[in-house]
Amino acid sequence: MNILLVHAHPESTSLSGTLKDFTVQRLQSAGHTVQVSDLYGMQWKSTVDAQDTTNRLSTIRFDVAVESKHAFDNGYQTEDISREQEKLRWADAVLLQFPLWWYSMPAILKGWVERVYAFGFAYGVGEHSDKHWGDRFGEGTLAGKRAMLMVTAGGWESHYSSRGINGPIDDILYPIQHGILYYPGFDVMPPFVVYRAGSTDETRFARICEELGQRIDTLFTADPIAFRPQNKGDYDIPALTLRADILPGETGLSVHVVERK
Repeated sequence: MNILLVHAHPESTSLSGTLKDFTVQRLQSAGHTVQVSDLYGMQWKSTVDAQDTTNRLSTIRFDVAVESKHAFDNGYQTEDISREQEKLRWADAVLLQFPLWWYSMPAILKGWVERVYAFGFAYGVGEHSDKHWGDRFGEGTLAGKRAMLMVTAGGWESHYSSRGINGPIDDILYPIQHGILYYPGFDVMPPFVVYRAGSTDETRFARICEELGQRIDTLFTADPIAFRPQNKGDYDIPALTLRADILPGETGLSVHVVERK
């Protein structure tokens, strides 16, 4: 299988960088083909601006969505954007690897998403009607592929528990897993999270690699997170609210995940 690993850490000898190397070796040893987008190594441009198109539709006002669609539809995207889109088309699975900084991904990775997820590629896809509100949340360009987050965090696991001060890790990662990965169609695997990243000795590193290796080995066989698809009947369209008869009275992010029996 083809795997794209998008890595976002500025230090190659960090725990994140070392786990990236371990992951590539593990995947290749299993017979997979791997490409790595090392964003810091690539000096990835993280800001969306008018330089992302070689032929602007308007030179008076820069409308991000309009110009993104114009560039994507007509072959006016810059080469770096088109190259990453081709990697996504090529990949059977995508791994996003990053340190958790200020409760989210590093700016360089967010910028990769904002520039590569062009209008017509990752959003603005499919018809809009009273029964179907675009190809998204379970459908879209990247449907049929798998994705997983590999995250290193400085805090303790208890800090990210259901009563932890940082909030549950699933809630913190929800905008990425549901909004960035599931939105354009990925089947999203549960995240692999390493806590207390700065307190890792050789013994603990070996244990982390063993656990990560098991997750990598089952990347294509384990069950993904059971997010509810948008257009299969669970949501009222166009309001896009969960039907009143599903989990009545319950709210919060967890209602958008189907409990497995």
